[in-house]
Amino acid sequence: MALFGKDKVEQNDQQWQRSVLEKVALASVVEQRRSRRWGIFFKLLFLAYIVIISSLAMSPMNGVSKIAGGSHTAVIDVKGIIVSGGEADAGMIIKSLNKAVQDPNTKGIILRVNSPGGSPVQSSYVYQAIRDIRKEYPDIPIHAVVEDLCASGGYFIASAADKIFVNESSIVGSIGVVMNGFGFTDAMKTLGVERRLYTAGEHKGFLDPFSDVNPGEQAHVQSLLNDIHQEFIQAVKTGRGDRLKQNPDLFSGLVWAGSESIQLGLTDAIGNVESVAKNEIGEEKIVDFTAQQPFLEKLAKGMGVAMAEFAATLTSMNANKIF
Repeated sequence: MALFGKDKVEQNDQQWQRSVLEKVALASVVEQRRSRRWGIFFKLLFLAYIVIISSLAMSPMNGVSKIAGGSHTAVIDVKGIIVSGGEADAGMIIKSLNKAVQDPNTKGIILRVNSPGGSPVQSSYVYQAIRDIRKEYPDIPIHAVVEDLCASGGYFIASAADKIFVNESSIVGSIGVVMNGFGFTDAMKTLGVERRLYTAGEHKGFLDPFSDVNPGEQAHVQSLLNDIHQEFIQAVKTGRGDRLKQNPDLFSGLVWAGSESIQLGLTDAIGNVESVAKNEIGEEKIVDFTAQQPFLEKLAKGMGVAMAEFAATLTSMNANKIF
């Protein structure tokens, strides 16, 4: 029995040693894999840097794509949320418009719109710039071509064009203004949380989601939204004129499919960039005048996204590692 017990102890000891060695080996493999992933990441990062620098060296610096001699139709994108510093930044769009009209070979301009809207101020800037350009350059037509969506601020801008063309399935409208948020006062009461808010100015905290709604402040906000809405409506009426049909829902914030938007006078006809360039402007050659974000800014944003994704990958790997 003593010999059997000794053998059992030795066997357990060997199993324990084997288990420790397996764990050490596994940890080493995991560490090697992690190091290899880091190595691959930095190699890919360096490769991306080389590709970007090479592309920059071979592409024009003014954000205009392949401008060649001869007559052409200029195309400018209004895509994404209309906001300062974003993809649809008013300053960049206006810069593109100015470049297009200053080119002596530009026979017409097409705004290629695909936007859910955004800032009323940024939209108004572009709207007014289009109106001014139409007055200064009356021989250069400016048309809007809607892709998937032309809503709210996107339609604000489009309404300044000579004509608006859509696809049958485009979504158009949303002539309204919105300000939204949440209220957590009941949840705080349930949780027993006390709100402490200090302000200098009686109504400085009127948008605070943890305070009860003040009827006077609510009326003030509604008045503010109504004023902005009326400016939006007036801009659309000025841009579209008597093409607009009498419909009580026209300025209610509703949206319509492309075909119905034509019947309401919100848009003019079915068309795309190519057909408008050919049939309306009379110049089939298309040149993209959409100004791009500064290279370093665009690169910084792209690097930030890449690093965030890589950090998330590392977090996931560490959460699942075995020791």
